[in-house]
Amino acid sequence: MDSRYDIVWNNCLETIKKNVNSQSFRTWFEPIKPVKLDGYILTIQVPNKFFYEWLEEHYVALLKMTIRQELGEEGRLEYQILVPQTNARTSTIDNTTSRKSSFVKEEDSNAMFSSENIKNPFVIPGIKKLKINPQLNGELTFENFIEGDCNRLARSAGVAVAKKPGGTAFNPLVLFGDSGLGKTHILQAIGNEVVSKLKTKTVLYVSCEEFTNQIIQSIKNNAVNDFVNFYQLIDVLLVDDIQFLENKIKTQEIFFHIFNQLHQNGKQICLTSDRPPKDLQGIQERLISRFKWGLSADLQAPDFETRMAILETKMSREGVDLPNKVIEFICYNIKNNIRELEGVLISIIAQSSLNRQEVDLDLAKQVIKNFVSEISKEITVEFIQKLVASHFNLSVDKLQGKTRKRQVVIARQLSMYLAKKLTNKSLKSIGENFGGRDHSTVIYSCKAVQDLLDTDTIFKDTVTDLEKKITMSLHE
Repeated sequence: MDSRYDIVWNNCLETIKKNVNSQSFRTWFEPIKPVKLDGYILTIQVPNKFFYEWLEEHYVALLKMTIRQELGEEGRLEYQILVPQTNARTSTIDNTTSRKSSFVKEEDSNAMFSSENIKNPFVIPGIKKLKINPQLNGELTFENFIEGDCNRLARSAGVAVAKKPGGTAFNPLVLFGDSGLGKTHILQAIGNEVVSKLKTKTVLYVSCEEFTNQIIQSIKNNAVNDFVNFYQLIDVLLVDDIQFLENKIKTQEIFFHIFNQLHQNGKQICLTSDRPPKDLQGIQERLISRFKWGLSADLQAPDFETRMAILETKMSREGVDLPNKVIEFICYNIKNNIRELEGVLISIIAQSSLNRQEVDLDLAKQVIKNFVSEISKEITVEFIQKLVASHFNLSVDKLQGKTRKRQVVIARQLSMYLAKKLTNKSLKSIGENFGGRDHSTVIYSCKAVQDLLDTDTIFKDTVTDLEKKITMSLHE
């Protein structure tokens, strides 16, 4: 057995980092731990089977390339998969022999409860027998949730949980991120999917604030045992905004007891938070440790393409049609919150209807001023061309022409690179602004610039300065 596995894997990570975006690297590669190097076989430990399957589906070629780069053509990669049982399975890219490991979790006392005579904090007036309303919004489904790089892990984990609640490694599933990014939508979508497909399962969605109020009432009524017993009947418990448990000691104690019993009985727990479990303050460490048992998946602000898809889907549901320029303008200015994005659309439609005003850019600007303090100017390919041409003492015509002089080629390629990075234009549209060049030329130019950025510090400083000038121009 070789002790070089850390060095080998760190070298692999350096190569991988250059081939994936920073969010994907943090999500899929930083959690991996190298555990052994045996000859030409490197063993890495991944958190769960879903993690392994995602790597195999999306990054197998990259992993093969990096491993063989470090260990030669005979190099192979073996996965050690942690599962919430007493054994772990191992799988490999090249179908090597499986190996075993163990995953130890805390054990607590188990208990069984009867549903007879248990009071329901969600009781429906006039219905005497125990009947649990799942508290779901039927419109919040996976079909209505737009997937992008910003939320793919969270949505995929939610789908996996909904298909097999309590039967995956994602228990609990913790979804975290800023307000308005879709955490509640995924939480409710899990519930709706289970209610639709697994009719024997009892599902309950509750906000942490409502949960806390129920506990206060149960304490006042001397009915805490009934309250706990009721929650232990739930098969899929969905708790929104778990950060509101902070500094509520009694609520934490009761939630801890409910969490333990549900988890030990194979019930599914899904939580949302505005920050990752490790950053929650004023919550007992024993609860934090349990939140980390399963999968924590973050949702980030959607990119431009995802924002466009969200708006177009919303428009389709509302039966409205807006000019493409207006949609692009909205998405360019509303960047961090999906609720605001949809709010702007609704406001524009309302203003247009009430005032019998045509939907155009002027109306969009008028509405957006109520949502953002400053409307961004749009960066255009033409502006980038002028700025780069001026820096290299060239005319824009040179960038659009066919000359192959080195200085002109570098300036042209840099202009394409900045246009791709800083505008919302397609590769085809960018190419058309450079004398009708095709998208493959733009791709090649962007790669050439990236290679220079990786090797030439002076060129990198030049690009950084140009980007700053472009950004500053937005606020002039």
